[in-house]
Amino acid sequence: MTKLTSQEIIDLNKEYTFYSWSNQGQVNPIPMVKAEGPYFWDADGKRYLDFASQLVNTNVGHQHPKVIKAIQEQAAELTFAAPGMATEPRGLLGKKLAEITPGDLKKTFFTLGGAEANENAIKIARFYTGRHKILARYRSYHGATHGAMALTGDYRRLPAEPAISGVVHFLDPYCYRCPFGWTKETCHRECISHVEEVIQHEGPDQIAAIFLEGVTGTNGLIIPPDEYWPRMREICDKYGILLISDEVMSGWGRTGEWFAVDHWNVVPDIITTAKGITSGYVPLGAVIVREKIAKFFDDKMLYAGLTYSGHALACATALATIEAYEEDGIFENAKKVGKYLGARLEELKVKHLSVGDVRYIGMFSALELVKNRETKEPMDLTALKNFMVENGVYVFNFKNILFVVPPLVITEEQLEEGLILLDEGLAELMDKQVV
Repeated sequence: MTKLTSQEIIDLNKEYTFYSWSNQGQVNPIPMVKAEGPYFWDADGKRYLDFASQLVNTNVGHQHPKVIKAIQEQAAELTFAAPGMATEPRGLLGKKLAEITPGDLKKTFFTLGGAEANENAIKIARFYTGRHKILARYRSYHGATHGAMALTGDYRRLPAEPAISGVVHFLDPYCYRCPFGWTKETCHRECISHVEEVIQHEGPDQIAAIFLEGVTGTNGLIIPPDEYWPRMREICDKYGILLISDEVMSGWGRTGEWFAVDHWNVVPDIITTAKGITSGYVPLGAVIVREKIAKFFDDKMLYAGLTYSGHALACATALATIEAYEEDGIFENAKKVGKYLGARLEELKVKHLSVGDVRYIGMFSALELVKNRETKEPMDLTALKNFMVENGVYVFNFKNILFVVPPLVITEEQLEEGLILLDEGLAELMDKQVV
């Protein structure tokens, strides 16, 4: 195969393909050609430390040999079977998901990604409850398809409206910028009581489900107070509402546990997931439901279908990825290195006045940068992001929030490469803007 130059790769991609969430004339993609572990390389041979795990999904790192081998072996035997078929990898993966998910979550509907998982969770919740309304948070992202985008609370939803009907949003447990005006010292968890008030206004008997990210991802890595998830479970049980945890980003060891809700010992009625289930090697998503919901469809039609549901190659990839998580001690590494990362972020917060807040759980972390710690005025991160990428550390941000979410296999030494550069960038570019 002819090797294209760096510029030829970029030109072809920009001329003939669309880029997500972008003004197409302003995109400047990296011509990525190979990767290994926590690193990837461009067509000119420049190495980057992947501080973003691409899109917070390459949890086992790039080109993990166990996963690559499983893909090759499955591709040689059976790549695709129609969704009405039974295959070994599909059955084994379904069984494995029942074992690693909390409580009595048992049966899985397979999709190709997180947005499709949430689309089908909406339908399943409405079928099961006979109710129409869905509640979700404002600072949330659940996917870019029509129903998932309706669930999404952030600015990306607005240009896509009108979307599906029946979605109602409520405020978030965002302690750093409490929407109710409290401080950590004065807080009385209005972020929880507020949800029940919204339920009363909307009619408890009309609400099918509440969608929550296990830990809010791209909207700022918002880690809820410890009582938040248990109280959401109590509220949902009180009104017969299904509790759905979107673990697309926060699942698969990203927080140090299989799923973020495991930190609070909560059993959701449905878990939706994708990303780390295959570490992005092959597209796959899943809707995993409790046994009572599964049994509901034993004698009722499940009006859901996808050509690639239960894809043999994807399911085999997921099994190998889960095997790597378990056999290689990847979650243990995420916890160990995650503690080191958290301590280092706290050091950066003390050292740099531009760092207003740091948030971290496992290998899921972010810094919120501000011009003034009192006013919390957000800071533009364009210069810092460009500095990091130009110097070989790939990062992503959401507004004034910079994420540090490397592959879970990263070592402390490799992590330090990026943190040293971040320290330098904060000093040279961000601190000077503080007023």
